[in-house]
Amino acid sequence: MPDLATAGAVFTLLFAILLFDGPSKLFRDSDTGWHIRTGEAILAEGRLPTHDPYSFTKAGQPWVAWEWGADVLMGAAHRAGGPGGVALLYLAAIGACTWLWFRLHWAAGGDFLLACAMASPMLSTVNIHWLARPHVFSWILLLGWLWIAERAPGRFQWRHAAAVAFLSALWANLHASFFFLPLLCLLYAAGHLCSGWIWEDRERAGSPGWFAAMALASAAGSLLNPYGWQLHVHLFAYLSNTELLERVGEFQSFNFHAEGAYQILLTVALAGLGCVLALTQGKLAHFLVSAMLIGAALRSARVLPLVALAVLPLANGALCEALREASGLREGLRRRIQTFLRYGGNLGAIDGRLGGYLTAPLALALAFVVLQAPRVRARTGFPPDQFPVGAAEQVEQLPEPARILHPDKYGGYLIYRFSGGRKVFFDGRSDFYGVQFMKDYIRLVQVRPGWQEKVTYYGFTHALLPNDYSLVAALEAAGWKKLHTDRTATLLAAP
Repeated sequence: MPDLATAGAVFTLLFAILLFDGPSKLFRDSDTGWHIRTGEAILAEGRLPTHDPYSFTKAGQPWVAWEWGADVLMGAAHRAGGPGGVALLYLAAIGACTWLWFRLHWAAGGDFLLACAMASPMLSTVNIHWLARPHVFSWILLLGWLWIAERAPGRFQWRHAAAVAFLSALWANLHASFFFLPLLCLLYAAGHLCSGWIWEDRERAGSPGWFAAMALASAAGSLLNPYGWQLHVHLFAYLSNTELLERVGEFQSFNFHAEGAYQILLTVALAGLGCVLALTQGKLAHFLVSAMLIGAALRSARVLPLVALAVLPLANGALCEALREASGLREGLRRRIQTFLRYGGNLGAIDGRLGGYLTAPLALALAFVVLQAPRVRARTGFPPDQFPVGAAEQVEQLPEPARILHPDKYGGYLIYRFSGGRKVFFDGRSDFYGVQFMKDYIRLVQVRPGWQEKVTYYGFTHALLPNDYSLVAALEAAGWKKLHTDRTATLLAAP
């Protein structure tokens, strides 16, 4: 029989396919398109791109493909199985995250029943960023490191440093969030060091020296990438450019008034409770890590999944200890709490004797079969109600030098649809296009004063826009001719 972690991973896999509609929703971000084509180009040419191959606005300018490792995985999966292969790759990665999430609960001293109760808000929070994009691989590496940190041996060995350096190098070539690894090492080192200065009656839970050494090893390992330290410079310049980031939607705060947001609010509340309890219990490292991620999540919606994945297991450990050591309670309540903890402990002991790891490959085989079903395969890929799938046939008939005005959401899809052969105006690589370009783009799509000058400046010959954009009516009023329209997009030609 499978243990809870394996059963949770299988359930997540099936939930993502059947209820979440992963074969379609994993592709709801168009950046997936240029990641796939970049990976295929790297596999075909055997080298990394150094200049932009996709746009007519920035053609030939230097470009840093900082997530090239993930691009290669996506390109290989697409070569093997098309969009279904990419979907299966990310479904497996999402299932692996759930498996590691439960393992982190046990490493942090969490309760079996509390882990089960936290699974629902975790999945509801994480699935807002279930996308076929490289950040999912960084979730696996983050959970893996936290699991190691909770089981840290304390005595330095060179093999530990080599393993952490390898983990950091892998992370640096998969996703730009690799800086989390040395940062988390430093937070654990600071927490274990300072806890001995603050609480007299508490022993240090780990060795600050070991974590400090791992921080150095991870920082050195992150330099093992094709760009060396220039990758760090580029990333710092991007993340410190507040004028640019405030124009990128996923870096903005989450709207807690949105429909269904109560589960995400519950996640943040549980994480905050665990953060406070960790401080009162002398778990300073847990407090520092939790406080950092919760603060970042309130500022940027893309960090919310990290709170669900990394902080909830730590909160489980803090809640379990608080319940176990609670004093001054009424006898009936105290007895019920002890019964609850004892029952959860018994279930955890049974779970520890289970394995069932064969269930995971069987579930992946089942997912592969489901993805091959004609009805599912027809729906796998970019959803036609969000992307110009129907209009792409008309775009294909346009002359090759055509300059198409389109939103950034369409850019990645057009790169994918035409394999990079038809140059785009703009796509999701905000670090590459820069602030001034973003300002011009926003002025255009929002039909602000001076938008006509930008149309002339970029020399657009056609426009491919969502039907609800005000720019469609503005261009038609300026004499542009409608060539195609469907339920999603409208294609216009300049007069």
